[in-house]
Amino acid sequence: MHNFIDEFWPSTVDGLATGSIYALIALGYTMVYGVLRLINFAHSEIFMIGTMAVIGTLNVLGTTTLLSGVGLIGVVLILCIVAAVASGGSAMLLELVAYRPLRRRGASRLAALISAIGASIFLQQLFARLVIPKAFNLPNEKGALPVSKHFVQRSDWVSIGNFIVSNDKLILILGAVLMMVVLDLFVNRTRLGRGIRATAQDPETAVLMGINIDRIVMATFAIGGAMAGVAAALYMLRFEETAYDVGFLLGIKAFTAAVLGGIGNLRGALVGGLALGLVEMYGSSIFGSQWQNVVAFSVLILVLMFRPTGILGESLQKARA
Repeated sequence: MHNFIDEFWPSTVDGLATGSIYALIALGYTMVYGVLRLINFAHSEIFMIGTMAVIGTLNVLGTTTLLSGVGLIGVVLILCIVAAVASGGSAMLLELVAYRPLRRRGASRLAALISAIGASIFLQQLFARLVIPKAFNLPNEKGALPVSKHFVQRSDWVSIGNFIVSNDKLILILGAVLMMVVLDLFVNRTRLGRGIRATAQDPETAVLMGINIDRIVMATFAIGGAMAGVAAALYMLRFEETAYDVGFLLGIKAFTAAVLGGIGNLRGALVGGLALGLVEMYGSSIFGSQWQNVVAFSVLILVLMFRPTGILGESLQKARA
């Protein structure tokens, strides 16, 4: 408990930074589930593709100096756009190949779930054995793939008491929150967003009202994939390395965040992601860093046992009643 008090502010900032990544990835899980009642287990590989796009973009940009201030924000913005396009496009292709044929044949949700797991394994092995060795000239496909040159000049931007918040963490947190606010406004105030909400609430009635379900599903995958791409860019801002299986553990934790917040609820993904990040870091300061993953999955078990609808899931269920 003494460590928890001493490390409260560092743990809080680290928890918010980590939780922001979880929340952005969780948006993809919660959007697809809201529309199709499907857990897209290949979403973690969509995140991985975003990190690969970031590596490739940094190699093309060829940054020779460490960046900070406006220059760093500009590069991060470029990385977010490229990663969002790469991940969003990959998610759309995934929907066309792995899920749409099953939907048109009226396949069960179990078949779609198996297809999601198969797509996840396929994408992992494709990048491990073909894309990474060929595109990045790495003989060992199982090793970590770092950026060719570090591009972040880490500096102190904000002080909280005696604790200093570095620029990379501040950009990560603010960028993630901004993207989630934009997404929330898009879903609630645009025509396409209303179509997504209508399809999530009652797909049969949505069809009768003239909504194109295939278009809505494609848009849902694209938006969720784009959020994973932004998460990938912000992840690379902080850690500056990736691997073919980088999305595996992050994907499971993001799914935990979606369940914690109330899967199918966009604001729940934000709350669940930030809460999970904080709980992880607080747990690490109390029990030690080796217990971080144990704490995260203990949260998942407890939520499923005592509040399976999640923190904000109850309002969603009432809206569908």
